[in-house]
Amino acid sequence: MPEPARSGPASALPSRLSRVLAFVAVLIGGLCGGLIGYAFTDLQCDGDCTVQAGLGGLAGAVVGAVGVAIVAVLTLRAMDEWDTIQRRDTRAGEGDHGHDRDRDTGPGRGNDSDPDRSVEP
Repeated sequence: MPEPARSGPASALPSRLSRVLAFVAVLIGGLCGGLIGYAFTDLQCDGDCTVQAGLGGLAGAVVGAVGVAIVAVLTLRAMDEWDTIQRRDTRAGEGDHGHDRDRDTGPGRGNDSDPDRSVEP
């Protein structure tokens, strides 16, 4: 069943699928970081090192989850910015992309303040 059309302002909230995928990525990053931290600490220790290996695993899990969470948030923000730009370009008209090519006033375009410094094409 399709979702009903909303009449309110557009939401900046990412789609539910994007948020779920980001959450799953954070969980996987934490799991992988925990396994790496546990294995690294366990390899460095001789004898019974369950507490140290557990702490290494916990530290690895936190670092891995936080790192993936940062990347996920930046990705979700970039997706929102991309959607905003696409909506703006669609409203402005196809092919225009917000540029006024007839009014390009950059250097060497013929309307510099010093006529001796203008660049001939």
